[in-house]
Amino acid sequence: MASNIYLVRQRISRLGQIASIFAFATCGGFKGRTEIQVSCPSKGVHDNKTITATFGYPFRLNQASFQAPSGVNVCEVEWKRHVLIGDYSSSAQFYVTFAVFVFLYCMATLLLYLGYTNLYRDSRKLPMADFVVTLIATFLWLVSTSAWAKALTDIKIATGHNIIQELGSCNQIVLCYFGSVTSMGSLNVSVIFGFLNMILWAGNAWFVYKETSLHSPSTTSASHGQGGSPPPSGM
Repeated sequence: MASNIYLVRQRISRLGQIASIFAFATCGGFKGRTEIQVSCPSKGVHDNKTITATFGYPFRLNQASFQAPSGVNVCEVEWKRHVLIGDYSSSAQFYVTFAVFVFLYCMATLLLYLGYTNLYRDSRKLPMADFVVTLIATFLWLVSTSAWAKALTDIKIATGHNIIQELGSCNQIVLCYFGSVTSMGSLNVSVIFGFLNMILWAGNAWFVYKETSLHSPSTTSASHGQGGSPPPSGM
């Protein structure tokens, strides 16, 4: 039974490694841009010109300025002075940094399960420490993923159709229309993997708990019970 538990935990650790890689890679590697179409018929510009703002991890949108086509003065507006709204770096960096630490911890525990199984079984402190860390990690996956999911919702709003309302240069003279924004499917995947990691760690917590003194009697108590006094003769 014990060997089956360790086998399951090894598999969960491997799954945790893979899921954490997908979590920080899909979020930390994202690059996107949003585009608006601008024209000003009163100034002789009848064709729409594309103005672009590029953004990505760690999603400091308030540092992502709009860029006009190279060498073109679109409607006599200095577009570099206009930026996107919001700074979501704290949620994004917390999520990615935590995912990286989880990946490293999974590597360490997998090494412990594979190479030092007897040491782990004979110790009372290691399973308890592992159990506490697992509970903390489960809670932090919930917190970091929820915060990142909320930030992602705000990022979609800040880079979507609401851009036009925030641009002061867009008025009756300078006509602005929302063009497009890069698909954020990979960011949606990062949120999914965040909650998947939380489920994996919650399941792993049960198996770690079964190895602690909270669930199993101590080795000393077990050996004492097995080596107790024999029953009186004649019974």
